[in-house]
Order: sequence, then C-alpha cells, then structure tokens
Amino acid sequence: MSSPSKRREMDLMKLMMSDYKVEMVNDGMQEFFVEFRGPNESLYQGGVWKVRVELPDAYPYRSPSIGFVNKIYHPNVDELSGSVCLDVINQTWSPMFDLVNVFEVFLPQLLLYPNPSDPLNGEAAALLMRDRPAYELKVKEFCEKYAKPEDAGITPEDNSSDEELSEEDDDDSGDDEPILGHPDP
Repeated sequence: MSSPSKRREMDLMKLMMSDYKVEMVNDGMQEFFVEFRGPNESLYQGGVWKVRVELPDAYPYRSPSIGFVNKIYHPNVDELSGSVCLDVINQTWSPMFDLVNVFEVFLPQLLLYPNPSDPLNGEAAALLMRDRPAYELKVKEFCEKYAKPEDAGITPEDNSSDEELSEEDDDDSGDDEPILGHPDP
C-alpha cells in the first residue's frame, strides 16, 4: 500500500485531470479549492461553487473536510460556514474513495437528494418539508445571487474557449497581408 502522501498526490492529480479547476493554497497539497458545478437536471444546474477541501494528515484513512465558499441553500449545508453534512464524508468514509468520488458522486448526490431529517440548515430543511415549491424557488434565487462563475472566483478569461479565441483572430484578419512566417533575425 502506498503512503498517505503518495495517495494524496495521486488523488489530487486524478482530480485535476478530470476537468476540475483546482486552486492550491500555498505550496502544500493539504488545502485547495475546487470549482464545482451544480448537477444537470437539478435545482442547482448552472450554479458554480468554489469548494474548499482540506486533507487531513491521515488521508485517505480519514475523510477530507469539504465546505462551500460561496453561499448555497441546502438543508445539509451550513449557510454561514458552508460545511457539508454528508454521511459518506463524515461517518462512512473509506480509503477506497477518492477526491474524484467526492465531486462526481457524493456532492452531486447531496444536491439531488437533500436529507431534511439531518439538517445543518434548519430553515432550508423546514421549508423543504413544509413547502417544496417555495424551497425550490429559494434554491434558484440563491443560485442566481451567489453561484455565478464570478462568485466562485472564476474570471471570464478562465472560461475562454477555442471558439472565442478564433473569433478574436478573425477580427484581426482585415485586409492586411497574410502572415506566412518571417525568417528569424
């Protein structure tokens, strides 16, 4: 079995290679932020969150600490701290899980299937049980207010695509001579 530090490094690389934007804090691999998008076909679709991840020294034998940085309205997420109440992270974590599981399975499942009987946000839990349409409206309001790319610290240039770059190139083409290459001086 590999050492916890090797495993931490491997899991972090796997997360980065899975198209997640990862922003390291300092030079260590203990704390970092991950750009997380709300799951398709959920109330959170279109929302973008910055999720803080802290790996304990004993990771993967101890679970990571996960928290939303920008606000999210959910019964199992503390509205003030962003802490997540999720059994698989808090109680039933196994070294068989990795960071990609957290972002591709556990957090999407949490958002798709809130558990109002074990809340960190009592108001959201009560509203979900009492008046689901009002709860859904509040979730969508929070997404529009707090879960835009800029709320997660994503700047427009971070999201530029090849298509946007080629459009910029087209603007410069004009009637100038075509550039075929110049010899080195």
